[in-house]
Amino acid sequence: MSNSVELHRPKGVIGVIAPWNFPFAMALSDAIPALIAGNGVVLKPDNKTALAALYGVELLRRAGAPDGLFQVVCGQGPDVGPALIDESDFVMFTGSSATGVTVGERAGRNLIGCSLELGGKNPMIVLDDVDLDEAIPSAIFAVFANAGQACMHIERMYVHERIYDEFSRRFVAAAGALKLGATYDFEPDMGSLASPDQLRRVSAHVEDARAKGATVLCGGRERTDVGPAFYAPTVLTGVTPDMHLASAETFGPVVALFRYSSDDEAIRLANDTRYGLNASVWGKDLRRAARIGAQLEAGNVNVNDGFAASFASKGTPSGGWKASGVGVRHGDAGLLKYTDTTNLATLKQQVYNPRPGQSYEQYAQQTKQVLRWMRKLRIR
Repeated sequence: MSNSVELHRPKGVIGVIAPWNFPFAMALSDAIPALIAGNGVVLKPDNKTALAALYGVELLRRAGAPDGLFQVVCGQGPDVGPALIDESDFVMFTGSSATGVTVGERAGRNLIGCSLELGGKNPMIVLDDVDLDEAIPSAIFAVFANAGQACMHIERMYVHERIYDEFSRRFVAAAGALKLGATYDFEPDMGSLASPDQLRRVSAHVEDARAKGATVLCGGRERTDVGPAFYAPTVLTGVTPDMHLASAETFGPVVALFRYSSDDEAIRLANDTRYGLNASVWGKDLRRAARIGAQLEAGNVNVNDGFAASFASKGTPSGGWKASGVGVRHGDAGLLKYTDTTNLATLKQQVYNPRPGQSYEQYAQQTKQVLRWMRKLRIR
């Protein structure tokens, strides 16, 4: 009688507001799907890392991207952001939850869509059957990669009470042994924070926790002897809800350790946050770990990995729950969000009126009979 097809058309101009961490990858991985979907892109990189994004645009130009299709605008967010949103047909933003609310409000006033990847206070659950030889090095990476300046890095770690002491001892030893450095080679284990402002934020979180009774197991201090924005890899215990470190995103090389006694308790503690970007579960029993992971309130859940496995899976969507964002990147949804959808339906034969030569009474009787058969067949 009829059929329908789903059509997708480019939205037009996509505004991409990219962060300072992972500036090349984040700017390009959000912009390229918009180009593939047939749109033009205006990118606003963070001023601290604009050269990385500009180099990516130059590579696309060398590869044959049409001139003018991918534009870059630099400037302070409050100066450039409103104009970019007002002149775009869709906005992709990565950054803090507070700024994401502002971006979403302005997009809403313009009746355009937006995709927001925001902050996180990401948990890791370490089960009692974990292989510590595998988990410890990977947990170090999950916490301290990029000096903890990754939206999906781990800031809370829940360790089963049976293995807590052994895990804590080995994890703290590994964190304390990390070598800091500012060289452009692979010799240092961890580098600098992005700026002195970021250093002050991280230091303030740790000092607040220390003043309220938390115990610093390693680190807990600025390393300005290495560089102006270095902070030592830090592990704390005894973190309580009244501390900033317990609930606010620190975005630095800092993690808090907690004990738990049952799977249900671990799930409850991990979900006790306004954020929901990433979570991690570690254990040998993969079914058990996956069962726990499926109950975590996060857009990305990794089993036996911190965050790289889910983010690197470009065929499946990556986004955030709760205050961690709206929409996704990657996968079909990450591409189709840059399009407008049309449902094109074609009626091949008229069924809403009497057929030629058929009286209205005959048409009504026929319709009633069809409805009776549908009821008997339980078709709804």
